[in-house]
Amino acid sequence: MVIEKKHFIQLFLFVVSIWFIWFAQNHFDPYTVSILNNIAIFAILALSYNMINGIAGQFSLEPNGFVAIGAYITALFLIPTDTKIDMFALVDPAPSVLAMHLSFLPALIMSGIVAAALAFILSVPVFRVRGDYLAIVTLGFGFIIRIFAMNNPKYTNGAMGLNDIPSVTNLYWSGFIAIIAFVVMINIIYSKFGRAMKAVRDDEDAATAMGVNTFWMKTYAFMTSAFFEGVGGGLMASLLTTISPNQFTFLLTFQLLIIIVLGGLGSMSGAILGTILVMGGSEWLRFLDQDMDIFGYHTGAHPGLRMVVFAILLVVMMLFARKGLFGDKELTEIFKRTKK
Repeated sequence: MVIEKKHFIQLFLFVVSIWFIWFAQNHFDPYTVSILNNIAIFAILALSYNMINGIAGQFSLEPNGFVAIGAYITALFLIPTDTKIDMFALVDPAPSVLAMHLSFLPALIMSGIVAAALAFILSVPVFRVRGDYLAIVTLGFGFIIRIFAMNNPKYTNGAMGLNDIPSVTNLYWSGFIAIIAFVVMINIIYSKFGRAMKAVRDDEDAATAMGVNTFWMKTYAFMTSAFFEGVGGGLMASLLTTISPNQFTFLLTFQLLIIIVLGGLGSMSGAILGTILVMGGSEWLRFLDQDMDIFGYHTGAHPGLRMVVFAILLVVMMLFARKGLFGDKELTEIFKRTKK
């Protein structure tokens, strides 16, 4: 009889994740919970970004645009009408903005749907190009969304951004949605769609010759990625309770790119580990910025030292793991089948 160890491992990791989310939310201090919330949200974004970049092999630089869309839509749905009227100081809010009202979960879903719909529209011009040209086109999309947010104050309150967003996001929301995102991505990867995406990634011309509709495979990956990026943006907006266009620069995309390259392009398990190391590591090394007593010697405060050390650690890790920590493998693939 053949026993799949990976099924037991998956179940074990699922149960441990659920237990950890409950335990952390109820027993950890607020600062630690806020860090874990941030890690969970960036895990959602990294998983979705890895779908288009690592699985489908399309060098896209668009995440900041879709995250911004999700953040603004969720915020506008959650903020009460009276607060919107008081908040929009430059111009009166548009009637459509005042009419936007939804509870948290429907607002997140709507944010994801709008982002996915926009990804579908963009796929026609975007996937007419490949490689570096694709990166340039998608990079421009992120700039367009940010400029739109700054220059249309009746919809976004311009450069002043949105404040007083109801704080709904907690570790239950961010953690459980991260688990859902991971499960969805893994199931897509091991489906016929995932195999077709990998074929497009490895050799698009060969995939076309084998009958794979490369345009629709790339579009499917693009829409899936955009949906979860929109949801992640909504969670981020409710966690921070304030957003502005300056939060959604290329730096956000660059952070996600570091995460998925470190973890391994094409590995969802690697995306999770990369998120923990990058987002958690930058916080766990914060003690390096402060005055330390080393064998009686006071080092003094050195603001920014943690980022220097963190960058050195990233370089060292990448030198010894050229394809990332997991490569293109998942955690369960490390364990082989055992016959009994």
